[in-house]
Amino acid sequence: MKNILLFSVCLLMMFSFQSMAQEGEQMDPQMKAWMEYMTPGDMHKMLEKSNGTWNTKVTMWMAPGTEPMMSEGTTVNEMIFGGRYQKSSHSGDMMGMPMEGMNLLAFDNATEKFQSVWIDNMGTGMMLAEGKYDEATKKVDMNGTYVDPMDGTKKPFRQTFEVVDENTQVFEMFLNDEKGSEFKTMHIEYKRQ
Repeated sequence: MKNILLFSVCLLMMFSFQSMAQEGEQMDPQMKAWMEYMTPGDMHKMLEKSNGTWNTKVTMWMAPGTEPMMSEGTTVNEMIFGGRYQKSSHSGDMMGMPMEGMNLLAFDNATEKFQSVWIDNMGTGMMLAEGKYDEATKKVDMNGTYVDPMDGTKKPFRQTFEVVDENTQVFEMFLNDEKGSEFKTMHIEYKRQ
């Protein structure tokens, strides 16, 4: 009941804000800030351009200097909640086993950072990351943490996402080796179907 009430209040506020904006009424600064926060912008439009189905070629290294493992799969991107978030559904195989994964990607208007939550059937936890978009390189560079199942500790990782052109994108992930040096553990090339 509490959740329904909270949802109703949020919905009422949203409609009130939109009505005031359409009628040209003066909003107080708090309402104006919330309107700007909740309104999809240019970064959300950039994400929307990658809606659709993509073929993936995955190259993965378990440790520095090891032979890469190769696989192929499919990713379906769609914007959800009125264009505010991108949901990516992944399927393929990893280490000879079927793999399913989902990523939720946000651009937070307040922090001006991208935020990512990754889950898959290869674990039971979430990988969380955030970072900024670089217009010059067309890359989002994000840092995050994951839990190492060997010892239960949080470990850092870095990931980049590059828009090469309207039909090609590249994702890379980097982990740290035992000495703390970064190495590339994954490279995914996306080609639009």
